[in-house]
Amino acid sequence: MALCYQYHQLPVLPLDRPVPKHVLSRRGAISFSSSSSLFGCANPRVLSQTFTISSNLWIPSSGWEERFLERRGAISYESSDQTALYIRMLGDVRVRSRAGFQPERRDSHPYIDFRLLHLPPETGELASARKIRRLRSFQRYFRSAHLFRGISSPNSLCILDDNYSGQAMCMLEKDRSWNFDIFLFDRLTNGNSLVTLTFHLFKYHGLVEHFHLDLVKLRQFLVMVQEDYRSNNPYHNAIHAADVTQAMNCYLKEAKLAEFVSPWDILVGLLAAATHDMDHPGVNQSFLIKTNHYLACLYKNTSVLENHHWKSAVCVLQESKLFSHLSVEESYQLGHQLGSLILATDITRQNEFLSQLRTHLDMSDLCLDNAGQRHFMLQIALKCADISNPCRPWKLSKQWSEKVCQEFFHQGDIERRHKLAISQLCDRRTETVANIQIGFITCVAKPLFVEWSRFCNTTLSRTMLGHLSLNNASWKGLLKEHTRSGDDADSITRK
Repeated sequence: MALCYQYHQLPVLPLDRPVPKHVLSRRGAISFSSSSSLFGCANPRVLSQTFTISSNLWIPSSGWEERFLERRGAISYESSDQTALYIRMLGDVRVRSRAGFQPERRDSHPYIDFRLLHLPPETGELASARKIRRLRSFQRYFRSAHLFRGISSPNSLCILDDNYSGQAMCMLEKDRSWNFDIFLFDRLTNGNSLVTLTFHLFKYHGLVEHFHLDLVKLRQFLVMVQEDYRSNNPYHNAIHAADVTQAMNCYLKEAKLAEFVSPWDILVGLLAAATHDMDHPGVNQSFLIKTNHYLACLYKNTSVLENHHWKSAVCVLQESKLFSHLSVEESYQLGHQLGSLILATDITRQNEFLSQLRTHLDMSDLCLDNAGQRHFMLQIALKCADISNPCRPWKLSKQWSEKVCQEFFHQGDIERRHKLAISQLCDRRTETVANIQIGFITCVAKPLFVEWSRFCNTTLSRTMLGHLSLNNASWKGLLKEHTRSGDDADSITRK
C-alpha cells in the first residue's frame, strides 16, 4: 500500500546549504534559501538563482523564473510520477508563481497528498496571510511590553488586556515556582507563552546584556520559534515548549548547578528547552520509520525527530541573525551544543544517560568545574524538564497526561485507518490514560528523578518526587475505578 506520507515534510537544512548529494541521487530535489527578514525580504531572490539540482531532475517549464522565496524550504518530486510535484514548506515559506503552487498548511495533519496539479493562480491574500498574522503578533508583543512597563493605553476598551497583562507580569515574578500554571499563563498572554516567558528569562539572567543581543531580533527569533510549533498538536506544541523552558529555568537555579553554570550554559540550556520539539509532526519515530518517511531515511532511523528539531532550530537561528555578531567558532559551538542537548531528549537513549548519571553519583566524581561534565548535567536537566509533567501538581499533571495520550491515540487511529501495525501505547481500544501514565511513571520518570534528587538533594527535587508518588497513586485509583465499572457493566450484560 503506497502512502503519500513518505513524500511529505522534506528536511529543513540550514540556509544556503544544498541538499546532500546522497539525497539528490535517491530522489530529485531542489534546495533553496533566502536572507529574508521576519516580514519577508523587500527584494527576494529569484528562486532559479539558488537552485541545487540533480542531473535527473525534471522541472515544469512554465513559471519557475517567477517563483520567489520568502523564507526557506525544499521542493521535490517522485521520479516515478513526473506529473506530480510534492512540496514541503516550514514556517512562513511561500512560493509564489503564475503556475499556482500552494504551500503546505502548517496546521494540517501529516497524512495529506501533496500532489499540486493544475491549480489556479494563487491570490495575493493567500500569499500574504501568514505574513500579516506574524506582523499582528509582533505588534501585539510590543504592545504587551509597553503594558508590562506600566504604560497604559488611552483606549478604555483595552482595560481587560491591561488586567491580563498585569496578571501575566505577576506570574513572571514567580517564574521559579514549581506550581507555575503554564496553561493559565498561555491564556493571559493570548497564546504567546513561549515568546513571553523566554524573553523574560533572557532578560532575567542578563543574557541580553552579556551577549549584546538586539531586542528586536530576539523577539523576531522567538516569534519564529513559536510559529514553528504546530498548534493543532494536543501535546507537542508551543505550550509544552514553554512548560519545559520554565522547568529548565527552575533546574538552572538549583544550588548544585547555579554555582557553576556560566552565562553561556544558561543561554544554551534555555535555547534548547525552547526549541527542543520544533516542528514536531504529532507522530513518533516509529510511525516515521514504518511509513518510510523522508526524515527517517535522511537520519538513518536514528533520533529522527530530535535531529529534525535541532536542524529546524539552527535554521531559525541563522535566519534571525540573532547571533550574527559571534565569531565563527562561537557560532559553531552554539549549534553543536544546542544539538547535543536536543538529541539527549530522545527517549530511546534514556537508559544510556541514566546509567551514566548513576555511575557518576555512585563514584562521586562529578566535577562541574569541568565544561564537559557540566554539559552532561545540562543534558540531564533538559531530559528531566522534558518529562517533568508527572512531577507537577495533580491539576497540571493530569491535563498534560490527557493531552499526550490524545496525541498517541490520534496516531493509532491513523495507523488503524491505513492498516498499519498500531504503535505501542497508541491503541485507544486497549490502552487507557491511567494505564499509560502508571507505566511511564514507574519505568521512565521515577528512575530518572530519583537520581536527579540524589544529585540536587533540594526542596524542589523532593517536592517533585512527592508529586510523582501522589500522582501515581491517583492514577492507580482511577484505574481501579475504571476496572470496577467495567466489571459491573459485564455483570449487568450477563444478567
